[in-house]
Amino acid sequence: MLRNISLIFFAFVITHGAFSQNFYDVDNVREIKIYFYENNWDHLLDSLYIAGDEERLVANLEIDGNQYDSVGIRYKGFSSVSINTIKNPFNIKLDYIDNNQNHEGFKKIKLSNVIKDPSFIREVYSYEIARDYMPSPRANYANVFINDTLWGLYVNVEAINDKFTNKHYASVNSTLFKGNPLNISLQTGGENSNLSNTHGTDSSYYFDYYDLKSNYGWNDLYNLIDTLNNHSNSLNSVLNVDRSLWMHSFNYVLINFDSYIGYSQNYYLYKGLSNQFQPILWDLNMSFGAFRLTDATQSYFNGFDIIQAQNMDPLNFINNSFLSPRPLITNILSDARHQRMYLAHMKTIIEDRFLSQTYLSRTQYLQNIISTYVQNDTNKFYSFNDFTTNLTSQVTLPSSICPGISQLMDARGIYLANYWSGFTQPSIANIQSIPNSNQFFASDLTITALIQDASYAMLAYRFGENMPFKEIEMYDDGNHNDGNANDGVYGVIINNCSNSIDYYLYADNSDIGVFSPKNAAYEFYSLQTTIPQSSLVINEVMSNNKTVVTDETGDYDDWIELYNKTSTPISTNGLLFSDNTNNLAKWDLPNIVINPNSYFIIWADEDGNTGDNHANFKLSNLGEQLILSNNDSTVIDAEFIYPQLDDIAYARSPNGTGSFSMLAPTFNSSNTPTSIENLFEDDNILFSPNPFTHSLYIEKEKDWYITNTIGQKVYMSNHNSTINTSLWKSGLYFLHFQNSNNLSIKLLKVK
Repeated sequence: MLRNISLIFFAFVITHGAFSQNFYDVDNVREIKIYFYENNWDHLLDSLYIAGDEERLVANLEIDGNQYDSVGIRYKGFSSVSINTIKNPFNIKLDYIDNNQNHEGFKKIKLSNVIKDPSFIREVYSYEIARDYMPSPRANYANVFINDTLWGLYVNVEAINDKFTNKHYASVNSTLFKGNPLNISLQTGGENSNLSNTHGTDSSYYFDYYDLKSNYGWNDLYNLIDTLNNHSNSLNSVLNVDRSLWMHSFNYVLINFDSYIGYSQNYYLYKGLSNQFQPILWDLNMSFGAFRLTDATQSYFNGFDIIQAQNMDPLNFINNSFLSPRPLITNILSDARHQRMYLAHMKTIIEDRFLSQTYLSRTQYLQNIISTYVQNDTNKFYSFNDFTTNLTSQVTLPSSICPGISQLMDARGIYLANYWSGFTQPSIANIQSIPNSNQFFASDLTITALIQDASYAMLAYRFGENMPFKEIEMYDDGNHNDGNANDGVYGVIINNCSNSIDYYLYADNSDIGVFSPKNAAYEFYSLQTTIPQSSLVINEVMSNNKTVVTDETGDYDDWIELYNKTSTPISTNGLLFSDNTNNLAKWDLPNIVINPNSYFIIWADEDGNTGDNHANFKLSNLGEQLILSNNDSTVIDAEFIYPQLDDIAYARSPNGTGSFSMLAPTFNSSNTPTSIENLFEDDNILFSPNPFTHSLYIEKEKDWYITNTIGQKVYMSNHNSTINTSLWKSGLYFLHFQNSNNLSIKLLKVK
């Protein structure tokens, strides 16, 4: 998920997501022991690799003393694997045989063999930098043993899978691609996974160039490719452009060219809740100039030396075109404003880490943690002296020279600082909102800021994570609640504002831009307020979903439907849901916007690992109270939900406003007035009401009877009957009758 700087009641508070940090805690070297069943395991893994087969060997595994049986293991990657190498990278699948087996929730472990990095620092530290600006994997170190023999120190990198996308994008099972050619060899300066449309208009023509990691998505990918190449004005609808600018900025600052820049590979694309593709960095072991074969432009096609890397122009590709298309760079950065945003992001990275010299103390700290492990690693590709030297000085590799990290980055920081030293950078300060109270729901909200040295300013906002950030221009004209014209205060009016809004500001001139907060849009400002009672209602509930609809993972789970009956978008951010009147804050709803006259589904399955819309409770089919409330505990809606038949819903009729009754389910759509009684018309039986209190009417002319929960018959008949139930105990009863299916119907007696 994105990180926000919350302005709840207009106070600045920085918040961060709380996720398990143990397994990837960089301060602790993990101990991983692999026990292969076969003595010739290395030959078998070599054979699988040569065959291009992703089958795995079965082995036992031990992680920090925790033992796991029957995991699946194969080699990881392509260029880092060699049948002539002892220390190869591993891809370990803990749920290979047992679908439920995991370590601290992680089912896949990826171990890199540090083949191109004498310093052992590049991958771990590069991911650490990236996580300040965009969702990126965590990484640390693991000391690996095979059959109790020390195999060496590996880099342990978090996998890009459902666990990762759920943590950062609040969803799973959406379209996910890895930008690596699947069935072709990498081509120097070639097409590879470059997102060009040169292969044609049929999505099947792209199968060899991208690795599909989800169950579907080829049409989504081609739609992105077509929009990127032919309809760039609509690009923000299918791609997070700002996240792409951050990725390019990161790659050019750190000279990470074994990426989209060079071979157009080593990245992921995930289609998030906003229906935009989100680029994700991957495989950073050759960052800090370790990969210097090419950047695929005409000027550096044959590679570049360390001095050229230090002074690499971040806009070099504009005057020195790529030998094959790179539309994710060229088509985005053909826009002058995007260029200024891109440079602003680069400036943030340089100032945060490199001009301040914090990177040097941090890399020294990391090396101190692993120094003994590296010294004991007899299978490493370089000497221990190379390890200590490469932090500051170049090391000769078999085919090239690997620059020292500070050797590269001190000079690179100076070059980039000089690159924009003559620029006049705008400033953004004194951000305020009108009204300056917490009551802005369904009204117009004004955001103002003091902005200097700018010729353009804009605010980007969204009401929920399923909404892309929408950009609107800010003005200093005296007509946008901004005070006097040309006084340096810019304003923008957001009409019909939701109860929750995330936003950031941007301003530029002809030189460069500036963001506030500077890490936007990974960080942003937030405002929240409460919503009135019954504006958002519990509209339909299904506690006995047997065959009607499945969630993202194919499970028939209980579900609750919320309905926005207002004319204003409502965000679920900051709202609470519970099935316990003594604990209204049982579950925090995610940051999702529900548009007017629209619906939102909550899966009540206690399975938050499959998405943020999965609650931490299940529904009881014996009936229970459901409460929706604001975070100040004011109740928005509360309903008692009665027991339901299999595949029958308990829902409002008319939709959104009426009282509840048993209806045919209408998942994520308007409730129809088809009552439960009408579902059995073919069986010539009617019953009402349900739930019942003092009486119950049964219309059936053949044998039927009613039992309690322990099977005792409490009433039986063979004709239409009105039953006096005033003396019956409250609880669940069953109406039985003969038909082709021998149906029984659940009835509920209430006080």
